[in-house]
Amino acid sequence: MTIEQSDTRPGGNELGASTVQVRRVGDRQTTAQRLLRSTADRAYHPELDIDWDRPLAPDKGWVMEHRQSLYGTKVWDELTPEQRTELGKHEAVSVLSFGLLAEVGLSMNLMRSILENHVMVDDHCRYALAEVGEETRHSTMFSRLVNKSGVAPYTYPRPFLKALRLVGFLPIGPSSYAGTLLIEEVLDRLQREGAADETVQPHFRQLMKIHVLEEARHITYAREEMVRSMAKHGKAYNAVHRGIFSVMVLSVMPTLINPKVYKSVGISRLRGLIASQASPEYRDRAVFMTEPLLRFCYEAGFIRGAVSSRIMRASRALPDDIIAELKGQKPSTVQE
Repeated sequence: MTIEQSDTRPGGNELGASTVQVRRVGDRQTTAQRLLRSTADRAYHPELDIDWDRPLAPDKGWVMEHRQSLYGTKVWDELTPEQRTELGKHEAVSVLSFGLLAEVGLSMNLMRSILENHVMVDDHCRYALAEVGEETRHSTMFSRLVNKSGVAPYTYPRPFLKALRLVGFLPIGPSSYAGTLLIEEVLDRLQREGAADETVQPHFRQLMKIHVLEEARHITYAREEMVRSMAKHGKAYNAVHRGIFSVMVLSVMPTLINPKVYKSVGISRLRGLIASQASPEYRDRAVFMTEPLLRFCYEAGFIRGAVSSRIMRASRALPDDIIAELKGQKPSTVQE
């Protein structure tokens, strides 16, 4: 079965989007068995399913213009079409570099969850191992496309990478799974849109199709684990994890696009960063990328704390109706 012939997955809808709802979380082993069957039946290998020997298309871009960080700003208006394409390529490499690092971190958390499971030989652990295998292939796929682009990967400061090691000391809980979802669903949201756009580089579109189709299983797994973890722990524990997750949401948008990308078109890091943060399109992009996840988390009760909800509003990612409900207001209705 080719990627083009397969648009759905168990636990997913068009192009693999997860359909898990809070009230439909089932038995852990049953879910694992279903996901294992899906993994065995429908999996892809980027070394074989992407033609890496094929040259890049000179007339194709990398990121849709309305998803680029400077779109809608005065700085954007100053750029030539060639500069916009070049900036899009660098922003794509920045996202891929972030994705590669994030996938490695997710794999480490999955391995930790296996080590902390006293059974280790049940279907739940076997699916976690299967997901590690897929995440590893995804990281390989991301790195190959970075090489193909001809742009050096965007790296993070050494102190930042050292700080990431501390995450391994935090207990696995609701924020671990919510953080996993934040990474996977933000990339999923962007890639489902990009995979359908024929103006994007064919290599990148194929990468996005593979990633979206396989990540649907990972999202199903993490959503259910988040809900189970919340049910397992008390209010104080969950409140701490809500706070951790809200900080993650606040930082994800600035982290995706490394400010160094602006140097590719002769813009200083500071000017590009300020322009991107002040862009009138910033909130629309933030809501677009995180809305499905944040609606799920809100329904699960993971965005209702006084402190965490304030931090979350500062991220500019919450939909208007959820903000209204958090303030105790009735959301405005759409007039037909």
